[in-house]
Amino acid sequence: MGKKLCPKIILEGTRLTWKTEIAFALNEHPRVVGARKYRYHSPVISGEWCGFTNTPWGRGLINFNPDEEAQAIETYETWARMFELQRYYSWIVDRFHLSTRAYQQRERGTDYDFTWLEDRLIPLGFSLIFCTRSEDSFKAARKRRLKISGNPGQYDDLGLFVKEQKQMRRLVSESNLPTLELDVSDDDVSAATDRIADWLEETGCLYAPVDGKRKPGDD
Repeated sequence: MGKKLCPKIILEGTRLTWKTEIAFALNEHPRVVGARKYRYHSPVISGEWCGFTNTPWGRGLINFNPDEEAQAIETYETWARMFELQRYYSWIVDRFHLSTRAYQQRERGTDYDFTWLEDRLIPLGFSLIFCTRSEDSFKAARKRRLKISGNPGQYDDLGLFVKEQKQMRRLVSESNLPTLELDVSDDDVSAATDRIADWLEETGCLYAPVDGKRKPGDD
């Protein structure tokens, strides 16, 4: 029996960077979660779950109102505790605290300091994948997404995504989590997950830290 794989990955980036598609693909990638002969319960969670309101595309952990701030922070504290209690499980998170910072800065003029959260995530072995694309590739990505989107209006202004990507890059640079910037301009999700697997192997992020420390390249 080989060493236990329990990667903990946060995918961040603006819309149209295939974060959700990459999350599900990673959950079935044999170099990330092991060879699977049957389907497991997916360890994919998301900060985009709109669990604060009883409406489609409502508010949640990212786009909460000022009067929901305490609820949002408690939700982050709850997730952090869940991760700590199950530190030897693999977790794949589709948008999290940096998306909250970006949205709240942009829409509410408020910045949240999540240093406390990262201080709890780092000893557990969490890493950050920042999904990006070139500015001229957003148009083709939108065309592809509109074929399946239930809320196509959110993709009308691609300029907003370009601005958000620049904002996210700044926030990523401020993070203390081990980070890979992943260019998905070619729209090849399979190749993207292979690049993530390569990086996870090289950095030791596939495995739980020992005494809070990773051993890069340890296999």
